Amino acid sequence: MKRHREMLIESLIAYRQKKGHDITAVFDGWKTGEGREMHSVVGGVRVIYTRIGEKADAVIKRIISSVKREWIVVSADREIADHAWAAGSIPVAAEDFLQALERSGNIGIHDELAEDVDDSSVCRRKGNPRQLSRKRRAVARALSKL
Repeated sequence: MKRHREMLIESLIAYRQKKGHDITAVFDGWKTGEGREMHSVVGGVRVIYTRIGEKADAVIKRIISSVKREWIVVSADREIADHAWAAGSIPVAAEDFLQALERSGNIGIHDELAEDVDDSSVCRRKGNPRQLSRKRRAVARALSKL
């Protein structure tokens, strides 16, 4: 797992160098973390490890709720996605972001990290089947920026 985190951070650093986006990665420390939240900047990427007893989901929710701006929130967690929408941000599926990393030149990251991504979001919707939903259009716009 630690190797996967390091690979992800390295890929995010390379991605940030190409695209120039501000990136924050939040990792769980709730089982084996420190007594306080740990912040660092590695290659321009802000990395947060939650304190022991706190999950990354809580920190992500706190960040997108406290700093009022439109975030692009990458997560495979439906609860995080719902919270992002409610906070005026755009959630992007982790699988879609991994594909964006591959397109940006970080070949092979998908194979190594895809096993950590939960792909359980199947959407059945009503309306015109030829037009994307408002949320899907927002996600498409966000992905085009990545």
